Amino acid sequence: MRTPIHTSKKLEKLITKIVKPQSTDAQCGILGKWNATVFYVDRKKCWLILNAKTQYAVILTDIKSSDLNAIDDLFKNAFYSQLIYDGMIKDFEKIDALIGRLDFLPTDNDKKTTGFQNYKLQDLKIWQYQFGTLEDMPMKELSSRLNRTPIHLGTSKKMSEFTTSTEAMNILLSF
Repeated sequence: MRTPIHTSKKLEKLITKIVKPQSTDAQCGILGKWNATVFYVDRKKCWLILNAKTQYAVILTDIKSSDLNAIDDLFKNAFYSQLIYDGMIKDFEKIDALIGRLDFLPTDNDKKTTGFQNYKLQDLKIWQYQFGTLEDMPMKELSSRLNRTPIHLGTSKKMSEFTTSTEAMNILLSF
């Protein structure tokens, strides 16, 4: 199983050695594709990775070029620990099997997910001013706040289609 992560242009320039050309033969799991972008806190690179189906956010902090060799493990551990923090205790082997290997691909111009990313980056910037340094920012708590924000995932304007990213991910993982 492979999990595609589409990078923003800004992130793609930083990780050109692991970005693959667009492939159509990769089989995607139930989690679907993810979109990643880079943001900076105290001149340190942090990644905001969003699931396109649920808009569930995972934040990787202080990523250096030497970390790119083990980025699969970093993402899986961050995703798993975020699930535990949000109260969705799952088996790590199950999560590992669902994710499989990561394929970093160029941007797919997903406007909906990019909009959610920009909204969440705006919230992170506000919290950055509140907490100051990266070491003072409780990233798991901030990710949890982002994931508990009410969002609309459906196509109609019904109130019943409003949910949170945490609820949507919990439904997706309890197949």
